[in-house]
Amino acid sequence: MSPYLNVFIVIGVCLAAIGTVYLLGRAVSVSSQVVEVLPFQSGWMPREHALSRFHVRWYPMTLVFLAFDVEMLFMYPWAVVVAQVGIEAVIEMFVFLGVLLVGVLWAWREGAFRWA
Repeated sequence: MSPYLNVFIVIGVCLAAIGTVYLLGRAVSVSSQVVEVLPFQSGWMPREHALSRFHVRWYPMTLVFLAFDVEMLFMYPWAVVVAQVGIEAVIEMFVFLGVLLVGVLWAWREGAFRWA
């Protein structure tokens, strides 16, 4: 049996499962029309359209948040293996945190933390 046959079988099963879930969702759905006038967010009426644009001052703050989010993404696995790897892991983490600190200082200098 060809090794590619197993791959095609898995792809076929996945596509069949996706199709089944899609058709099941269409079969049990209440309405296929888009609801545009009902309130959302706990009954509050929307003040603006859901696809409205955000002010440009939010983008630098978002990048700073992502920097800290990525930091935590790397610190959890690092905390698990730091005892096994040793001082090299500690040095690498401080280099990584130094790069993030340079990014935060740059964002601070550019005014990412000012709201006016």
